[in-house]
Amino acid sequence: MTTVQFAPPAPPIDLSEYRDATRVAIMRAPPGWKGEWHPAPRRQLRFYLAGQIEGETSDGARRTMGPGTVVLLEDTTGKGHRSWVVGDEEVVIGIVQLD
Repeated sequence: MTTVQFAPPAPPIDLSEYRDATRVAIMRAPPGWKGEWHPAPRRQLRFYLAGQIEGETSDGARRTMGPGTVVLLEDTTGKGHRSWVVGDEEVVIGIVQLD
């Protein structure tokens, strides 16, 4: 990240470099939702906005994601990952598919 004058007269802010994106969507998953092993449909950034979801990657690593978490999914081949909603709150995710 680089500190830049992004929107003067607002003070400087840290900004990453821009990446080309193909599509943008919002996804919701209800309590109890579970996705079995699958690869990501495309390389994508996910921005977790509400609720909590736990995921497991093909190497056995597990991670819980909730509001404020940002993940780059690149497992577009092979076994992929699996994930499931944790708790009784709907999960809302912003998705940006990358080139």
